[in-house]
Amino acid sequence: MNRRGFLRGTAVAGTAVVAGCLERLGFEEQSAWSNPPLVEDRPDAVYLPAGIEEMGTYGRTTDGEYAVSLTYTFPHRFWIIAGETELVDVEADDSMHLMLTVWDPETDTVLPVNAELDVLRDGDSVTGQFSPWPMLSQRMGFHYGDNISLPEEDEYTARIRINQLEADGTGAFEDRFESSTTLEIDFEFDRSDIHDLGFDLIDEDRRGDRDSLELMDHGDHGAHDGHGDGEHDDHDDHDDEGHGHGGDPGPAPTSDGPPIDELPGDVLGTERSGDAKLSAIVPDTDRFTDDSEYLAVYLRTPYNDVTLPFTTLRVSIERDGSSVLENGGELLTERIDDGFGHHYGIAIDDLESGDEVTVSVESPPQVSRHDGYETAFFAFEDVSYTV
Repeated sequence: MNRRGFLRGTAVAGTAVVAGCLERLGFEEQSAWSNPPLVEDRPDAVYLPAGIEEMGTYGRTTDGEYAVSLTYTFPHRFWIIAGETELVDVEADDSMHLMLTVWDPETDTVLPVNAELDVLRDGDSVTGQFSPWPMLSQRMGFHYGDNISLPEEDEYTARIRINQLEADGTGAFEDRFESSTTLEIDFEFDRSDIHDLGFDLIDEDRRGDRDSLELMDHGDHGAHDGHGDGEHDDHDDHDDEGHGHGGDPGPAPTSDGPPIDELPGDVLGTERSGDAKLSAIVPDTDRFTDDSEYLAVYLRTPYNDVTLPFTTLRVSIERDGSSVLENGGELLTERIDDGFGHHYGIAIDDLESGDEVTVSVESPPQVSRHDGYETAFFAFEDVSYTV
């Protein structure tokens, strides 16, 4: 896949962007694409970034099995996780930051999948097929995205290939999302749409605080709603132009999980490590196993409860000074369930009162990060719970 070059490191000198609509303030495109300020003295934790970007929607579609939303905002820096943290910086020819959210329209659940994207004009590819990065941002939550370059203002088609679910599906997701599908969304690229997006700077004395922006509200999705505004959805006329079988599925849901204290089962506790929240429960259900208990571990962001996928976790259980599990511990399986949400789980023999359950993070979430997340979710220490 052809990627733009990226600069190594975790810091870059940014150019301040004045709040408001860039085009009306007289910025040329190259200067408008300068990065906003990067917070100095960032903590090794989730923090408030320098500003809030508005985003726009090009369209949504569904084939009945998968639903996808195509959104855009300014080209901007982000960090990828590839053995070490690497910065992908903005290049002068970048047209926009293009984003995908993939979800199950039946349960309004965001799905961790393998997605590929190709942008076409008159049937010919102008970007080449590439895999947008799985990403984490404070406003969008979990999604897929990349900075892309388009040759000129014109009408285009986003051809989105969604491959199978990259987690074990249980409950309503069992035996689903096992095949690939291709969906298309037509859109018109107009540079003024990018320039007219708003960018609001956060007060300097708040930048870097250990806090988070609220999740963007894409629509009414019940108890899992995000909060706040910031979605520039003046392209709803494109929503009917997605090529699927089910038409417009409506706004994408947010990627926060169900509240831990509302899940049926024995909650062992919630601990903090790597500035993520790790919760452990023994669900009150037999949907995960036939004749044994099940341990579910939830890994989420500390403020908005956004699920953190593509992480490797190991569990060990000690009883009366001896290990209950073979080899001292076992890897957890990444799962997604319509009732219990995204988690990491394992079937175990009956737990006993007094057992000490220890969870270790062997590799951090393999998702790219936007400002405010790029320093968090790395330095994990083991966490323990007592049954």
